Amino acid sequence: MTKFSDLNLNPKVLKAIDEAGYESPTPIQAGAIPPALEGKDVLGIAQTGTGKTASFTLPMITMLARGRARARMPRSLVLCPTRELAAQVAENFDTYSKHLKLTKALLIGGVSFKEQDKLIDKGVDVLIATPGRLLDHFERGKLLLTGVQIMVVDEADRMLDMGFIPDIERIFSLTPFTRQTLFFSATMAPEIERITNTFLSAPERVEVARQATTGENIEQGVVMFKGSRKDREPSEKRNVLRAVIDAEGEKCTNAIVFCNRKVDVDIVAKSLKKYGYDAAPIHGDLDQSQRTRTLDGFRDGTLRFLVASDVAARGLDVPSVSHVFNFDVPSHAEDYVHRIGRTGRAGRDGKAVMICVPRDEKNLADIERLVQREIPRIDNPLKGAAPVAEKPAKAEQTADEKPKRSRSRSRKTDEADIAQPETAAKPEPKSDPKPEEQPKRSRGRRGSGGGRQNDQSDRSGNKVVGLGDHTPEFIGLSFKERSAS
Repeated sequence: MTKFSDLNLNPKVLKAIDEAGYESPTPIQAGAIPPALEGKDVLGIAQTGTGKTASFTLPMITMLARGRARARMPRSLVLCPTRELAAQVAENFDTYSKHLKLTKALLIGGVSFKEQDKLIDKGVDVLIATPGRLLDHFERGKLLLTGVQIMVVDEADRMLDMGFIPDIERIFSLTPFTRQTLFFSATMAPEIERITNTFLSAPERVEVARQATTGENIEQGVVMFKGSRKDREPSEKRNVLRAVIDAEGEKCTNAIVFCNRKVDVDIVAKSLKKYGYDAAPIHGDLDQSQRTRTLDGFRDGTLRFLVASDVAARGLDVPSVSHVFNFDVPSHAEDYVHRIGRTGRAGRDGKAVMICVPRDEKNLADIERLVQREIPRIDNPLKGAAPVAEKPAKAEQTADEKPKRSRSRSRKTDEADIAQPETAAKPEPKSDPKPEEQPKRSRGRRGSGGGRQNDQSDRSGNKVVGLGDHTPEFIGLSFKERSAS
C-alpha cells in the first residue's frame, strides 16, 4: 500500500501530515501528487469526498517551500467557486504548511477589501480566491498575476453551473503561459473539456472513479409524495420531511437538508426550528459572518440540522455528517452527486433520502440515468396516518375566526330585523319631509343602535329623549321664520 512517505513530499509537509493523523493517500491523491511534483499539468476527476483538496495543496506546498513572494505578485493561485470551499482550502494550507514559512491570502466576498489589500501588498505565496473578488482586486490595480507559477481550478464543474467560465477564461489569460495548471472536477461537461483542451498542456489525466458516480457506502432512497391539494403541498411536504427525520431516530446524529431555492431554505429552517429541531439556514444571501458562524456550529456539533442551498453542496468538509435529506429533487442531475457526497466521507457510512413530487419525476429520471442505477423507493412515513397541520396555532386561530364572522353576520341580521318594523311602520313620505323631521331620519340611518332604542321606547309607551331629540326653541323659531318668509 502506498504511503505519503513514498510520494517525495517535503519532510516538513510529511511531518504535518503525520500530526494530522494521516498515513495513506486516497486514490486521487496517490494519482495526482507524483505528476504534480514533476511540474506536469494535471486533470483530476473524482467524486466528491475523495480528498481532492489535498491532491493539490500537498504538492503546491512542497514546490513553494523554496523561494519568496514579491509584493502584489502571488506565486500560486487557487480558484474556488464558493466562499466556503475557499475557506476550506485555506484551512488545508494552514494544516499542512505549519512547519514552513509560507504566507497566504484569502480573497472572498463579504470581507473588507482593506484587510485583503494589506496581505497582498506584503506579498503572498498562496492566493486563494473566488473569481469575482479576484477580478475586483485586479481591476482596482491592487494585484498582478504575472508571477503565478502554479494555478489550480477546484470544482470546475461547479464553476460552470454558477456561470464563472468567462471569468475563468479571463483569469487564465492574465497568468503566464508557462504556469503549471492543476484542474479538478467531479464531472466533465463538454464546456469543461473545451477549457482543459485550451488551457492545459498535455495534462496527466487522473480518473479514480467513473464520472458522476455516488459512493457505495451511501444508502440512498426516495419518497414519492403527492400533496392533497396544490396550495397545501409545501406544508404537507414539510410534514413528510419531519416524519422521515423522525423515522431515522438516533441514527441521524446530524444532517444537511438541501433545497433548490433560497426562499425555501429559510422556510424549511424556520419550520424545523418551530417544531423543536435544532436547525439553521445557509445560502448565498446571508452575511459572510453569519454563514461562518452557522458552519462552525455545524462542524463542532452544536447545530444538528443545516438547511442549505447548493452553495453548501461544495466545500463542506464535515466528515461525520450522518444523513443528507434532499427536500427538493435537484434541477441538475450532477448536483445530486455533490449533495449526497456530503455524507459517507472518509470511508464512513452515510444515508441520503430525497422527497420527489410528481413535477420532479423527470429530474429524478435524469439523476438515475446519470448515476446508472435506480434509487430505491421508500414508503412515505405519513401514509395512512392522520394529516398533521403545519401550523397548529394558526389553524386554531382560523377556527376561532369563523364563528366570529358568523356572529358578526347574525348581528347585522338582528339589526336589520329590528330596523325593519320601524321602516314598515313609518314609510317614507312621498312629499318632502318637514324640517323638524329631517334630523330624526338622518339619525336612524346613521346608527342602528339609536334606531333600536327609539323603537323600543315607542313600544313601551314612554318617550325617551335622546341625544339630538330635543332642540332649543330658538332653532325652531328660526326655521319657522325662514319657512314663513
